[in-house]
Amino acid sequence: MKAIVQDVYGSADTLHVRDVVRPSPAEGEVLVRVHAAGVGPDVWHVMTGLPLMVRPVFGLRGPRNPVRGWDGAGRVEAVGAKVTDFEPGDAVYGRLDGSFAEYALAKTERIAPTPQNVTFRQAAAVPVSAVTALQALHTKARLRAGQKVLVIGASGGVGSFAVQLAVAHGAEVAGVCGGRAAKFVRSLGATTVLDHTRQEITDGSRRYDVVLDAAGNRPLPLLRRALTPRGTLVHIGGEGGSRWFGDTGTQLRMALMTRFTRHDLLGLFAVVGRADLLTLTALIESGDITPAVDSTYPLTEARDAIRHLKRGHPRGKVVLVVVPEA
Repeated sequence: MKAIVQDVYGSADTLHVRDVVRPSPAEGEVLVRVHAAGVGPDVWHVMTGLPLMVRPVFGLRGPRNPVRGWDGAGRVEAVGAKVTDFEPGDAVYGRLDGSFAEYALAKTERIAPTPQNVTFRQAAAVPVSAVTALQALHTKARLRAGQKVLVIGASGGVGSFAVQLAVAHGAEVAGVCGGRAAKFVRSLGATTVLDHTRQEITDGSRRYDVVLDAAGNRPLPLLRRALTPRGTLVHIGGEGGSRWFGDTGTQLRMALMTRFTRHDLLGLFAVVGRADLLTLTALIESGDITPAVDSTYPLTEARDAIRHLKRGHPRGKVVLVVVPEA
């Protein structure tokens, strides 16, 4: 089968199209014929091996699994011996290990049936980004109807889902994005849009019950000034920090500071699981949220897809198309 692989950490130039052996599912796994795969910052971090602290997990000198990709959607091709809840032909989406390939393995607890009203391309945009937004707002912030929410990075993969999820929950949403994405963020349901190239997120006149920082590049004192006296900040990472530890320092400062302030300062490492995917499926099928696909690339152009992700400020999610009709 064809797959996008890399042997050493580095830029998108380290990615190559290669024929590799098609994997076989273990007892609790399914083999998925991948139709489409999502491209997100998580892929970039594993590709580059940055921050360096991730390398003991993914491989010290090069990626332990050379095939890139996490998000995916497609059809079950084969099932492991003890799998009873999926069968060949089922349309599924979720966390696929090595989704930048024609076939990928998935643990059954990490996937769910695809929503019936979306394409495979749209479904592939959901898992990591939407689950992250859902866990940030509902699990961490415990969002309530009527609260005011600020989403920083509102036009990106996580942010575009966060805006819609907050609106669906009855919150009043303000989104932070570049000026060119303002119309898009308003279309997601934000009542206020702040252009980060022209204005600061807080001038003292606006306070929010929940601030979701999906960009991860603003100092904590600035973010706290945007909160109400008992507001909640959820920080989901970013591209800043040191080469060794990334923004782990920010996470540690938040964990320490939250003990001495009325603000809840919370970090998040999202894990894709079936329960959250089923929640998202219900919201998608009801029309409360719609996956936003910024652009699509064929599998063989994975390099260009990742380059676009890093420089293009996508509106929604970038998706690789493995099966053309997906």
